[in-house]
Amino acid sequence: MSAAVNPSAPRQKPGNRRPIPPSWIFGGLSALLASGYGVLFTVVADYRDAYGISETAIGWLIGLGFIVAFFAQTLIAPIGDRGHARNLIRVGVLLNIIGILMLGFGESLEVLLAGRVISGLGIGTAIPAIRRIVILADPENLGENLGRLLSADVFGFAMGPALSALLVGPFGLAAPYVIVAAATLVMLAIAESFHVEERVDTSGQRLAFDLLKSRIVAGAVVMGGGVFLMIGAFDALWDVVHDDLGTADWMSNLGITLFAIPLVVFGPFSGRLSQRVGPFKVGGLGLIAGAFFMSAYGQLPSGEWIFAFTMGHALTDGLTVSASGVAVAMAVPEERQSGAQGLIGATQALAGGITAVVIATIYQEHGRAAAYTTGAIGMLIFTAIAMWLGVDFWLRGGHRKALAESLDESSEEAAPRPDRVDPITLATSTRRPRLRRP
Repeated sequence: MSAAVNPSAPRQKPGNRRPIPPSWIFGGLSALLASGYGVLFTVVADYRDAYGISETAIGWLIGLGFIVAFFAQTLIAPIGDRGHARNLIRVGVLLNIIGILMLGFGESLEVLLAGRVISGLGIGTAIPAIRRIVILADPENLGENLGRLLSADVFGFAMGPALSALLVGPFGLAAPYVIVAAATLVMLAIAESFHVEERVDTSGQRLAFDLLKSRIVAGAVVMGGGVFLMIGAFDALWDVVHDDLGTADWMSNLGITLFAIPLVVFGPFSGRLSQRVGPFKVGGLGLIAGAFFMSAYGQLPSGEWIFAFTMGHALTDGLTVSASGVAVAMAVPEERQSGAQGLIGATQALAGGITAVVIATIYQEHGRAAAYTTGAIGMLIFTAIAMWLGVDFWLRGGHRKALAESLDESSEEAAPRPDRVDPITLATSTRRPRLRRP
């Protein structure tokens, strides 16, 4: 049974309910794409022991997928704006399945690296297209739906280690990958039942870099980079810091699990809050709070204190971390959503990867306080740049105009009107526009 979802159509009456909202279906697909990486994250030590792969090679095995995903989100994602989002999802999901099966059954470094490249290419191809479809399916609630996708990604990643713990011992390294691949195929088949009438990009732009001419989009991308600067620093230091401080293993492992819970629980609320209050306000406050916690990690006397502060950090992240994606979605036209989401995703992957390497080096050379302080300063710099670029959006009413447009377009066919202002035009304007009363 096919449910047509038209972003420009009137909202359905209560008697014509869809069984499952598209954000749940495509959220499940996104979660399964993240699960494959979650499995990989927890079995790299098994690769080393079983196949004699070095720590350096393991580093490449982890990082190569992000590098490939960066290029895929930059170069391939804009194709989704030309009416091919569904095809990109199909191709990306199938590539990811092939890649994770190679990771499961491969017994040499060459095969494993090839599998990781194919998996990263698939994820980078599918994720921006998934976000585009979810945004267009319900623009009135794009914040909540993007937050739900974030929750799904975090939940899917967290499920990877659980599957590994349950299946690798009794059934071998391939078992969790096979389960994820099979579940992904089933979810892809379910997703095929949803049809979205897409608006095709007619700008003639092959890539999405022209969107950065908008100060709002540029600011949102910088804010997203700041979030992943925080994530890259946090992930690079968490395990080694607790090991050096002599923290109990159960506490450091539990900390990661507990940190993920607010992201899963509050993801939809976070997106809804960002859309209603303003993504730059919410995201900016979240990054400032995150910088405070980051600097505190460098000064606290023990791993137990770091663990306690992390619970507060998890709550602020859970309430704010989806803001940058919401900002981009509100600031670009419907027909450019895939390229825009690919642009911010690529920036995030690049920022997180570079930060992880730099912060780890600072920690090795100069210690914990210097590493965490550097991360905090970097976050504040990114926040200041983002807020400066997006000032028209968060200080001069651009957010309210973009929200009003999304509400209009969810109930009637969008038509040119003299009292409506394109958020991108607003972003590049040096003066606040005067709107004529209808």
